[in-house]
Amino acid sequence: MGRQRQPARTRRRRPNLAWLGACWLALIATTASAQDTGAARQSRDDAWWTGPMLANSAETLPRGHVLVEPYVYNVMTDGADNFGSRAYVLYGLTDDLTVGAIPIIGYTAMHGGPNSSGIGAGDQILQAQYRFTRFREGSWLPTIALQWQLAVPTGRYQRLARAADGMGSGAWANTLGLNAQSYFWMPSGRILRVRLNVTRTWSRHADLAGVSSYGTGPAFRGKAYPGDSFYLGTSFEYSLSRRWVLALDLTYSRNDPTHVRGVDDPLGTLPAPVSIRSPRSEAFGFAPAVEYSWTPNVGVLLGVRVIPGGQNATRSVTPAIAINYVH
Repeated sequence: MGRQRQPARTRRRRPNLAWLGACWLALIATTASAQDTGAARQSRDDAWWTGPMLANSAETLPRGHVLVEPYVYNVMTDGADNFGSRAYVLYGLTDDLTVGAIPIIGYTAMHGGPNSSGIGAGDQILQAQYRFTRFREGSWLPTIALQWQLAVPTGRYQRLARAADGMGSGAWANTLGLNAQSYFWMPSGRILRVRLNVTRTWSRHADLAGVSSYGTGPAFRGKAYPGDSFYLGTSFEYSLSRRWVLALDLTYSRNDPTHVRGVDDPLGTLPAPVSIRSPRSEAFGFAPAVEYSWTPNVGVLLGVRVIPGGQNATRSVTPAIAINYVH
């Protein structure tokens, strides 16, 4: 668990949400500017997208259509390289309802310690998204959708031979999110696609025994109560040409404290009560990326997510590549 208590009188930092509203107002102003200058407007059919690195779309797939988008990445920190893959596999159940799953696997290479014993499965995710509104040119109303995700605790997290084998949390978790997406025409006439994601995650408890993902020792028995989390993200994609797109994600995340309670008896003689409370954490991040599409249905993304740190947050750099396929 690392830190076991909250530093005294820690100042809680609040996200500055005003910049999001300012961005949208500025984009609306530039849209009007593009119309006033008479710049030739790019057709939406002439812009091919793969999606940015992080932000979820508010759109749903047409009924009977499928999207497959596997990501391969490496979360690089001072202590480890966390290699992973997560694939979005989505199906249009109706024109306004898309369902699917996000299978996740990973492998951890520790710096100065034992690596994972092999590639392991993480907690798998089930997803459903319902679209309420759809963007139409000439209207201020963006596409808006409600998204639900369920994290199924399938990854190994307790009774580990080595800590690096911990790929899961052991806790069921529900995430409810609101997604929005809109298009803006810049003074050049090119399209800027903008997304906004707001999510909240609630987790149940996890039963713990031995070495676990929560930093417990081999003789520990107890429970972990993961803290709730909040996420806010926005993305900007600028269509350079039909095939090429520049993208940028901006993110804010907040994680409430996780509690671990139980008993530990490393000597096998006198069980001692254990109560650990991790500190609350906050972090900002950004993720520039380049998108290229061979056809309207097939494209590739190359990007990197950077979390420079924050309140009790680990610094990380995460290069990633993804292939987007829609049928």
